[in-house]
This record gives sequence, structure tokens and C-alpha cells, in this order.
Amino acid sequence: MKKLILLSAFLGSSLTFSTSLKADDFDISFDQWGDFRKCTSGKPTRVANPVFQLSDVPTGTVKIKFSLQDLDAKSYHHGGGSVKYTDQSVIETGAFKYKSPCPPRGIHTYEWTAKAYDDAGEIIAKAKTKKKYPQ
Repeated sequence: MKKLILLSAFLGSSLTFSTSLKADDFDISFDQWGDFRKCTSGKPTRVANPVFQLSDVPTGTVKIKFSLQDLDAKSYHHGGGSVKYTDQSVIETGAFKYKSPCPPRGIHTYEWTAKAYDDAGEIIAKAKTKKKYPQ
């Protein structure tokens, strides 16, 4: 019985102190991919980021790092970039460059992940948004 109580107390403590970031700590969205030629060859080109809308970015954020992942071809990384955060609600096109979506066959689902960093370089929040290409 003593072991069960100790195990229960340990598990309760572990769960209480264990924290993880949720994918919806703040919100990002974008309406259009941006101004680049339609690409379906499987050979993406470097293009300017789309316009991102931000909301509920946590206090203390000094930088947001964006990365794009093709959820239908997870081994291919499209890159992304970092943007200095100064309480803006919009990240304009041209803030960074990445490899455009360019599926070789059909429509793929792409996911942008944004990570908010504090001045110590620690991730304090994450956000994600998905969109299909071509639409």
C-alpha cells in the first residue's frame, strides 16, 4: 500500500511539473501563398514569404521563427526564416525567403510552424497553420 501511495504521489508530481507547448499557443494565418509562378514540377524555387497575420503572440516575444513542411513529403524541408518581433500583427512578404511549395504530383498539404522566442533564446510559444497547394 505504501508503494502505491508513493507511486501515485510521484506520478502526480511528475504530471504537475511537466509542461509542454501546445500547437495553438498563439495564432498565425495567411490567405495566399504569395506572388510566384505556379509550381508542380517537384523542383521548388526560393521565394518571398506570404503575408502572415499574427494574434495572441505572448508577451516577451522578441523573435518568431517560421518553417514550412510538406505533410505529404515529410523528408523534404522547405526552410523558412526568422523575423524580429516588435508587437506587429502582420509579417509582410519579403521578410524572409523559403523554398516554395511545388508538389510533383497532385495536391499536397503544407504546414507553417511559427515559434516565438524570448530574449534568452527560449521558445515560449508555437503556432501552426495548414494550406493545400496548388489550391
